[in-house]
Amino acid sequence: MNDEHERPLRVRLGSRIFAAIVLAGCALASHAQTGGGGGQAAAAQPSAAVAGFRNTGGYRSGSVAQTVRRLQNVATAMQLREYCSDPRIEDEFVRIQLARFSLITGRSESCATLLDY
Repeated sequence: MNDEHERPLRVRLGSRIFAAIVLAGCALASHAQTGGGGGQAAAAQPSAAVAGFRNTGGYRSGSVAQTVRRLQNVATAMQLREYCSDPRIEDEFVRIQLARFSLITGRSESCATLLDY
């Protein structure tokens, strides 16, 4: 049963999609650590009003919650990109989904802005 052709298609696709999401998350985390990410990196920086005991400026990487949030946004953006590219899905449905995603991300999302993820 080592032969990949014996495994069901959904198992093969599922494992490949999972691997793609993990790799995308690693790329996002690496991009954020190297100073990329534009507004998201600026939003993650602690404000001057943060108490001394909460200063995390010396941390090499963000919190687990930040990584999970980024991965969830990547997965949602991938799904929305499929909606945008599928002509069988109604425009109004796509607009509603983009508006909901905008509420999550805090920025105005469109089919074009999904390429940022």
